[in-house]
Amino acid sequence: MRLLAVDTATEACSAAVLCPPERLFDRYEEPGRGHAERILTFVEAVLAESQLTLAGLDAIAFGRGPGSFTGVRLAASIAQGLAFAQGLPVVPVSDLRAVAQRALDTAPQARSVIVCADARMHEVYWGCFRRGAGGLAEAVPDPASVASGDVMPSRAEHVGAPEAVALAAGLDEPVHGAGRGFIAYPELEVKLGGSLGAIHADLLPRAAEIARLAILDFTAGLAVEAERALPVYLRDEVARPPAG
Repeated sequence: MRLLAVDTATEACSAAVLCPPERLFDRYEEPGRGHAERILTFVEAVLAESQLTLAGLDAIAFGRGPGSFTGVRLAASIAQGLAFAQGLPVVPVSDLRAVAQRALDTAPQARSVIVCADARMHEVYWGCFRRGAGGLAEAVPDPASVASGDVMPSRAEHVGAPEAVALAAGLDEPVHGAGRGFIAYPELEVKLGGSLGAIHADLLPRAAEIARLAILDFTAGLAVEAERALPVYLRDEVARPPAG
């Protein structure tokens, strides 16, 4: 399968092409700003290196959030535009899950990961993931979602104050932590550190991991038409900070 992935949800900006036989071509930078100026250049570079064109792809994937409001919208619009042009399906992939995958690759001994990303406004995005088939990260829904029958992947992800972060029940051990929420809010390590085998606090999502996860999701029938490739913000209100 030949797949292009893009991600601009955080301070990192990246693009990747994954094609047989397990060849990966990628670009990754942490510019902080200027994602819109870089991402299409990255796309052109990885397509050229892989000797593929958009017409030669089977699907396009993108980091669907959670992340910065502008960054998540940018990745979704890029994926939609490129997919519309070629009639390609789109695979939205969680940015938290991409961080979890980086952690699982970094620490082969880890069985589960809790990812905490800085959501600003003294809040974090967080979710729990386990090592699944082929070593790929799977979301672990919270017990309330399972009880209600709502096991959509986004229901395993949360936004809230650092003190609200908690490990999902029944995670396989050892559990590691990952994500820059641990840097932004040191109290997370105080709260969770005793339950974690290690913390990989420097990790951000990358298109390289998004591409790997997208192939799994594509095979599982989770690709959508371009117009249905929507961002996931988690916050109901993205422009106005919470009162008090």
